[in-house]
Amino acid sequence: MGVQRRNTRQRALVLDAVRAHDDHPTADDIYLDVRQQDEKISRGTVYRNLNLLEEAGIISSVKTPGGNRFDWRSDGHAHILCRKCGRVQDVPLAYDLDLDEACGAQTGFAGIDHSTLFTGICPDCLGDSPVADTALEDRQAD
Repeated sequence: MGVQRRNTRQRALVLDAVRAHDDHPTADDIYLDVRQQDEKISRGTVYRNLNLLEEAGIISSVKTPGGNRFDWRSDGHAHILCRKCGRVQDVPLAYDLDLDEACGAQTGFAGIDHSTLFTGICPDCLGDSPVADTALEDRQAD
């Protein structure tokens, strides 16, 4: 039997802050938002509650090179990360159970799931960067 955790006002503030974002905020972004509601809350309390909410399946996290980003959606869905500005957004692709089954068949692992993180250059950055244009042209030439 798992540990019973009581719902606290602080946890509710953290959850509300995550739900207020569609931009996959960092833990520090959530901390700054919650501090506007409760100036006495500590960074550790916010981080701990983010982890508890994720473990409970209420929110999810996106593992990115710069650190975890948080998502109010906990259903299986893909994300894309802009390599230039760090923006993270949802990708409307369905979770592919066939990938889990194929992985299990090839490795012998059980209880498999996966997360998908695409990387690229977002439309905003693409318009600003000659490097992005060159990278796109190189990929199209292949």
